[in-house]
Amino acid sequence: MSDKTGADAPAMVKCLVWDLDNTLWQGTLLEDVEVRLPDAIRTAVVELDSRGILQSVCSRNDHDLAWARLEELGIAEYFVLPEIGWGPKSEAVRRIAEGLSFAHRTIAFIDDQPAERAEVAYHLPDVRCYPAEEALTLTGLPEFSPAVSTVDSRRRREMYQAGFRRESERSDFEGPDQEFLRSLELVMRIDRATGEEITRVEELTLRTSQMNATGVHYSDRALRDLLADPGHEVLVTSLTDRFGPHGAVGVMLLEKHPAVWHLKLLATSCRVVSFGAGSVILSWLVSQAAAAGVHLVADFRRTDRNRMMEVAYRFAGFDEEPCACRDAVATAHARAGGAEEVERLHLAAAPQPPSATIRLVAPDLAVRAAADSSVAAGA
Repeated sequence: MSDKTGADAPAMVKCLVWDLDNTLWQGTLLEDVEVRLPDAIRTAVVELDSRGILQSVCSRNDHDLAWARLEELGIAEYFVLPEIGWGPKSEAVRRIAEGLSFAHRTIAFIDDQPAERAEVAYHLPDVRCYPAEEALTLTGLPEFSPAVSTVDSRRRREMYQAGFRRESERSDFEGPDQEFLRSLELVMRIDRATGEEITRVEELTLRTSQMNATGVHYSDRALRDLLADPGHEVLVTSLTDRFGPHGAVGVMLLEKHPAVWHLKLLATSCRVVSFGAGSVILSWLVSQAAAAGVHLVADFRRTDRNRMMEVAYRFAGFDEEPCACRDAVATAHARAGGAEEVERLHLAAAPQPPSATIRLVAPDLAVRAAADSSVAAGA
């Protein structure tokens, strides 16, 4: 049994921090450089990685010697922000959490020494601590078992590692931020979601709170229903650069009426705020609405965390000015049984200039809107 339990369902673990000697591997490295990695432990490391759970190392050892052994064993690549040295383990775990920007309640620590677990638990009471003998049972515990597994979750560790390299280069870069962004060779794709991508979209709505315009989390079933509705667009945004993929970083839910497009949800990952991804998405949508000759109405519901999203809407030109186009949105919302809990921000769309730092690959919603109007007129 773990050293920390609770009556409520546990929060998901986002990072597991391993001790090395007699925990990850068998033996003590400073006494036996040929310490052994059990096959079952290797399998557990690989399995947790495939679930999108990050892993790190916190060990009292000589750094160079320990890291070399991890490389010889072929598993060094699975560990991010390793802390190998001689200081208190609680401080090492704290640095790992801060480096990942993870809350302590999403961190787990496993060690064979009760004193080490007690020291971490005392200074970091929200970190969950497990004895080494439970290593092979972790993959069966609910806190290590995400409800869904997506393409992005399976490569989460690679995306974080690319992010660390990107930040390292950014700190060494001499020049304006815009020049650095150009050097990244950023490419954004906006695509209509497919059935296979719905789990990625759902995960993004679940994981995003600061940059979620309404704070609403859409279930897999709700998203699939919208996907099958010709009056709706479910759009997913991904981003790549020369360091690798950022994965899915944005989702839009758009309901189209003849004179107005209703943006029901815009959510973007906090990971790409510094790249201006949200502004690029909104600028593209505004240009598309202008080409289709329609206005935009965007839902916004204030939460305790999404102030940045309101700023993005205001910066794009959305306001509370009255317009007849709001009536179509209000009527459709009432028919759907929606509660009037949201603010509806309005924009008379005009073409927007392209981004100077991000190359955009996206569908032409205006063409599809014109085709849909022609079909409706013919009917």
